[in-house]
Amino acid sequence: MNRKIQFLSILFLGVSQFAFAQIKEEKLILNKKREPEVKKIEKKKTSVETIKNYPPEEKSQNPVKYTITDVPAVSDFKTSTIQGQDVTPKFEGTAQNNYLQFGMGNFGKILADANISKTLENKLEVGADFHFLSTLGLKKEYAWDSKQSSTAIGAYLNSYGEKGKFNLNAQYGLDNNRYYGIYALEPAADVDLKQRVNQFKVNGYYDFYSNEILNDVRVKSSFLKDHFDAQENQVSILANLSKHAVEIGKSGINLNADLGVGIEAVKSEFAIRDKNSSNFFNTTLDPKVTFRKGDSYLMLGSTFSFLNAKNSNDVIGGEVKNNKTYWFPQAEFQFAAAKEFKFYGGVDGGLKLNTYGDLLQMNPFIVSDQFLTPTETKYHFYAGLRGDIDETFKYDFSAGYGKINNIMFFQANNLFDNNYTLNRSAYNFANTFSAVYDDGNVSDIKGSVQYFPLENLILDAELKFTKYDLKNYKDIYNVPLFNASIGAKYTMLDKKLLLGFKGIFASDRTTNSFAIEGVANPDMMYQSTENRNDKVGGYADLNLSAEYKFHKNFSVFAIGNNLLNSNYQTYKGYKVLGAQILGGVKITF
Repeated sequence: MNRKIQFLSILFLGVSQFAFAQIKEEKLILNKKREPEVKKIEKKKTSVETIKNYPPEEKSQNPVKYTITDVPAVSDFKTSTIQGQDVTPKFEGTAQNNYLQFGMGNFGKILADANISKTLENKLEVGADFHFLSTLGLKKEYAWDSKQSSTAIGAYLNSYGEKGKFNLNAQYGLDNNRYYGIYALEPAADVDLKQRVNQFKVNGYYDFYSNEILNDVRVKSSFLKDHFDAQENQVSILANLSKHAVEIGKSGINLNADLGVGIEAVKSEFAIRDKNSSNFFNTTLDPKVTFRKGDSYLMLGSTFSFLNAKNSNDVIGGEVKNNKTYWFPQAEFQFAAAKEFKFYGGVDGGLKLNTYGDLLQMNPFIVSDQFLTPTETKYHFYAGLRGDIDETFKYDFSAGYGKINNIMFFQANNLFDNNYTLNRSAYNFANTFSAVYDDGNVSDIKGSVQYFPLENLILDAELKFTKYDLKNYKDIYNVPLFNASIGAKYTMLDKKLLLGFKGIFASDRTTNSFAIEGVANPDMMYQSTENRNDKVGGYADLNLSAEYKFHKNFSVFAIGNNLLNSNYQTYKGYKVLGAQILGGVKITF
């Protein structure tokens, strides 16, 4: 890791859970310390020196649970999903790592959380956590079943040695979903629309306190299987080598050298429809050098990827192999005119392996048969301005332009057969999506601000504008042109009462859709007409939360989601829950 992060609580385990429609997560994370700094709009790997300053004794007093995760583009809040941003405020003060929590709300929502940890001898910490969230769905909107649930069980181990810290965590997740977004047909109320995804993850991470030679090592693995017998295995290993703070004469300029070495392997197999299968093995090298003086720096580097890819399905009837070497530019500069004004810019690129697990996080309503191919960002130029004004107002604005091959987005599926019957598989009602790819250019504008007018008040806002110019498609499907969020956190009554607000906004999206009608002929077949310029409306989603701690071990909380009571859609046919109120109690010890 290249940035110091301290948490006063145990984070929930695992990198991510699968996204589901309709419901939002009211997960309370205890005593998470909020550092007053601008949130990153996107994660960039650079060789800019940062002082780790991880004294083992200090770490033993405030143990940290590390997870391997990517920084979200704008916000990790998913408006219509089980996995959502934690919009509840956090208590600060004495850390209490163990807690139990239970809540209930309308739409049959049930929330249950627990975390237990214990510090053993030799600065060894072990722990386990549990999370459950369910809803009965939209019974008044759909005649068919739209209930769903998400369960996660995890265990972790943290060890703090003299030279570095070690984290090992394992998590099992079970997500029960429904392909309930049927708009073109009228099936029976008892139609089976079930989709179920099991995923087991094991992650390991070792970070040295110093930046000498071996900086950190990360290992990630994942094993996934769904209701339709799709299977995916994934493993990745990343080692960062570095030599920092090498003085260049008496110029005051320091030289930092970094080399990232990574290996990633993914195997995906599908058992229905075209029975797609893919096997990727990718090796990356990321050499970088950085010249730094004060807060100003210049980083120069490259990324090399060596990809071995194999794809097959019942349509092509054989295996297609692709062995290719990629080169991507990596450069970044920052000119710090003052702490209040730091100009920066650069260029980056890279190869992203699209996996079934990643696609499910973005769209849980994809059919369990996907053609997978990597997305290649040939280059992405960016420039921006950031700063910190009197430690009261922090900002970061940037604009960029890039060229990308195999941009991945989701296209709606038609009926997979035209037989005049409703006795169909769960995914065969024109109610699923598939990943499609196209080359093109992307223009983006991003912004992030934080304002601290009072000691007990934090205001923040983020925005992202993204425009795609594709080679073959007129419009990119199911991607908003603009999305933004605003938030506030306020504490009262000597920090016994915490209030939170989060507003999420998105513009409308273009999508394809289908109109289906039965044809009265001897064959009795369905006939469909595709609309390639349909619209899914934009939305504003407002969320409030409150928590009152009436005893050091007891508190009550209430969370309100989608308070405008709008059954907007994230994907065509998939409405979200209306206004939701959930209340509960939490016990900490």
